[in-house]
Amino acid sequence: MKSKEEFLKTLHAKIDQWDAEIEKLSAKAAMVEAESKEEYYKQIADLKTKRSQIKEKLDEVQHSGEEAWEDVKAGLDLAFESMSEALKSASSRFK
Repeated sequence: MKSKEEFLKTLHAKIDQWDAEIEKLSAKAAMVEAESKEEYYKQIADLKTKRSQIKEKLDEVQHSGEEAWEDVKAGLDLAFESMSEALKSASSRFK
């Protein structure tokens, strides 16, 4: 099991990676036909919302005590999984 510090470091790196992937998707969305843009931008907005929710949970973990962080981490793990799947789905649609 990862320590709190290791977990936070890993998640911060993953958020940075997601931000880069969302930016790539945004660039691709800007190049598609007008009728598809709305759908692409909606998916990007959904990804950004999920990312923001994860960032909020990450802040909770950072400010939680050592005993409580495992409980907060469990919720963050679920959000992490959801974001990863949403990003994979969006990336496959953008190809």
